[in-house]
Amino acid sequence: MRAFTQHQGIVAPMDRSNVDTDMIIPKQFLKSIKRTGFGPNLFDELRYLDEGKPDQDSSQRPLNPDFVLNQARYKDASVLLARANFGCGSSREHAPWALEDYGFRVIIAPSFADIFYNNCFKNGLLPIVLEEEQVDRLFREAEATEGYQLTVDLEAQTVTTPSGESFSFEVDNFRRHCLLNGLDDIGVTLEDAEQIRAYEDARRKTAPWLFNSVNQ
Repeated sequence: MRAFTQHQGIVAPMDRSNVDTDMIIPKQFLKSIKRTGFGPNLFDELRYLDEGKPDQDSSQRPLNPDFVLNQARYKDASVLLARANFGCGSSREHAPWALEDYGFRVIIAPSFADIFYNNCFKNGLLPIVLEEEQVDRLFREAEATEGYQLTVDLEAQTVTTPSGESFSFEVDNFRRHCLLNGLDDIGVTLEDAEQIRAYEDARRKTAPWLFNSVNQ
């Protein structure tokens, strides 16, 4: 998993509340667990004018010109600005996979669905909760200024605007540690690899039959 320390990127304002995980990545595209290849179908129903099908070449599909990610000014956006209850609905981990595969590194909203929020940290995305008034202000500035960028510092836990104003956000220490060091659940376990090996060596001596049965 990619570590996250600081990031500066163009902001795409998605002015819609209660965006659920089926809207983020529709169910018909959930045929792989490789974590990659989902970017072209991110927000599929909003992004294209036709109905998306698995294994379809998305580059040949008609785009919805009114959708924010199809507008030239947001083409290289890596910070998604969203409204309340982002990521609600089913618990599919494909949702953060699709966002990360598209190129997003940060999502800012007044609130997130709990499971989606947790899944973001496990997949290298930083979900940031700001007050609704602060989010409203960022929407106004992003929509008014082409190329609008935010600078996000996870260590300092700040979001800084082009004018230099900063907003603070909270992330619990464990999630912050994991994201700063690029640790998913497996990576966290491997931090204790030496202790795990020492335990297995000791256990192999006291109960060798357990290991013999595994190797047969």
